[in-house]
Amino acid sequence: MNEMESPVPVSAPRPIRGAARLAVVALALAGVAWAARAVWHVRLAMAGEPASGPPDQGNGFHRPLNALENSYHLVDSAGGAVTAVCAIVFLLWLDRVRDNARALSGQDARYQYLWLFLGWIVPVVNLWIPRGMVADVHGSVFPERRLPAVVNWWWGLWLAALASGVGLIYADSTDEVIVRAYHGVWPLLAADLVIVAAAAAAALMVRTLTAAQQERIDEVARY
Repeated sequence: MNEMESPVPVSAPRPIRGAARLAVVALALAGVAWAARAVWHVRLAMAGEPASGPPDQGNGFHRPLNALENSYHLVDSAGGAVTAVCAIVFLLWLDRVRDNARALSGQDARYQYLWLFLGWIVPVVNLWIPRGMVADVHGSVFPERRLPAVVNWWWGLWLAALASGVGLIYADSTDEVIVRAYHGVWPLLAADLVIVAAAAAAALMVRTLTAAQQERIDEVARY
């Protein structure tokens, strides 16, 4: 065998159970955070807009927020922080299982390392690259197996959350979202529900792919 035909040098698989547990916990907390947003959206809708009108009243005038509106700002900020931490922990898990897939298969990942981060934020390609990276993790190690259905459920719900316009990425300020809750809460609640479902599907996906990869790691360790 000449040098060009030599297998890609790889390291031994790294432990993944700890990273998977952290990712599942982070996703569960993110789901709780978005469920809390939904509760506050309902509370705002039930309270109704104050007689003094919306928080931002135009012409540079912003009235003082009431107690419920202030508490929504806190829930919104806490939810954003939890979601950011969840994203970091999920990417750490994905990085770990990508490395292990390379170690187990002897093949380079289909997408370069940079796409682990850029794949989520670059317009258009973010519609398929993140799912492609996850599918590659499974397919490179188990080419004979079908991709678990939970991967497609997770990705479909994620895309629905992005497309909602009032879900993961608000185009409006927090005060403008408060006004939406006062005058039309149902789109907000629908987006909240989709995001909570996406977090649950992502947690199940993490458990499913981790268990399959750990099974292969254990098989390799026995020989």
